[in-house]
Amino acid sequence: MNNCESEEIVEAANIAISNLLPTKSRSLYDIAYNRFKKWCAEKNVQVYSDNVLLAYFSENVKNYKSSTLWAQYSMVKTGDGYQAKKSKILTKSEIDRFLSSADDKEFLMIKVGLILGIAGACRTYELVNLTVDDTEAVGSSLIVKIPNTKTKIPRIFVVTDVGNMLELFRKYLSLRPPNVKHKRLFLYYKAGKCSSQPVGKNTMGKIPSVVASYLKLPDVACYTGHCLRRSSARLLADTGVDITTIKRHAGWKSTTVAEVLVGTTTSAITKTVNVSENNIPSNINFENCTNVTFNLNVNK
Repeated sequence: MNNCESEEIVEAANIAISNLLPTKSRSLYDIAYNRFKKWCAEKNVQVYSDNVLLAYFSENVKNYKSSTLWAQYSMVKTGDGYQAKKSKILTKSEIDRFLSSADDKEFLMIKVGLILGIAGACRTYELVNLTVDDTEAVGSSLIVKIPNTKTKIPRIFVVTDVGNMLELFRKYLSLRPPNVKHKRLFLYYKAGKCSSQPVGKNTMGKIPSVVASYLKLPDVACYTGHCLRRSSARLLADTGVDITTIKRHAGWKSTTVAEVLVGTTTSAITKTVNVSENNIPSNINFENCTNVTFNLNVNK
């Protein structure tokens, strides 16, 4: 299982575990987690990760039975401060700044990967497996198909001609060598030239960190391969759409997973009002609602 997929599962699982814990068990979890935090403070550890957990339990392996260690491990991982490689998000202004200022001679492939990854909320392996046959230029738009997804449901998204996005895509595609024997879209790029070697998952997964490094953003290592997917969903959420639209865009089935990874909560509220000739309300007040649907049942 890759990091992009595991993050979605881990986040949802941690929420479920937190909500299901009885009060007595929760106190035991808090004790285990606070003990771990104290150890981290003594070691001057600022970020909790799997490697930190490994070091922590390596020191305690002689003090506990194996079954106890597993129990302690589970308790610590559900703590509020532990996050399993949760990626940071790129903002629209940061994306625009990179696309407009980074040199194409060095960063053209990164730019195209960033554009498609954000536009389609793509997982790393989806970008890696894209072929030239999966893209089609139609007028001033680019239609991209993702045939092989985690949920087995193909996705289609459109890249519109905003700024110079399509120009960057066409420029990159024009550099494709004529003797390439495969159809993979992303080819290794250096000094303004493409080779016939396809880009692998490790290089593709580093696109967000390369962008963050260029922009001199803090915590570059926190911009993992999942950044493109989370950033895409968050940018869409910021436009005010409902959670159903976000789930459809990213191919998520779970509302909880979508809300956690986007970092916001979007709720759809339906209000039914029965209106008759003798009972017509003078006003109906709705507060703190988004995506409100009015169903008026007029009874004669």
